[in-house]
Amino acid sequence: MALSPGSPPNVRLRPATLADVATLERWDRQPHVIACSSDRPDLEVAFDGIDWREELADDASGITTFIAEADGRPVGVLQVCDPHTEPSHYWGEIEPGLRAIDIWIGEPNALNGGIGTAMMTQALNAAFADKTVDGVVIDPLTSNTAAHRFYQRLGFRPEGRRVFNDEDDCLVHRLTRGQWEAR
Repeated sequence: MALSPGSPPNVRLRPATLADVATLERWDRQPHVIACSSDRPDLEVAFDGIDWREELADDASGITTFIAEADGRPVGVLQVCDPHTEPSHYWGEIEPGLRAIDIWIGEPNALNGGIGTAMMTQALNAAFADKTVDGVVIDPLTSNTAAHRFYQRLGFRPEGRRVFNDEDDCLVHRLTRGQWEAR
């Protein structure tokens, strides 16, 4: 899918289902997806070869996965969780009142066309619609400077570097409710 220059995409987030597993597995083998998930150039699959069938069927994970469709065609993924309560404790000790978001575009020809901005805008609007949510955190790799620019354009501010899972060197960013509402 190539978007027309200057044409804003019609992006919709919908819950991911088991019918999306093959698409997710295909996207996880895309070089640009692998590069946003790890600094290891030798990897052949992103996200440690996540078992998408298991991930989507696990209601106890605390993670909600959405598929982004642009003009009706799947193009990306967005995951949201409460980092304070999610069972894996990926974020460690972190205060309540937050949401953590992960986002990636799977289709290479859907990059740099406004889809990520539309996805994040919808996710941020939904997060801050919950009056108990004070902020949103994200963890792009420190090396992923394009992601830093993208998030900062949305209002996120860097908080500092942190290593996750003993290998992922990330630059954590945060967006507060006040920053989002003041945009």
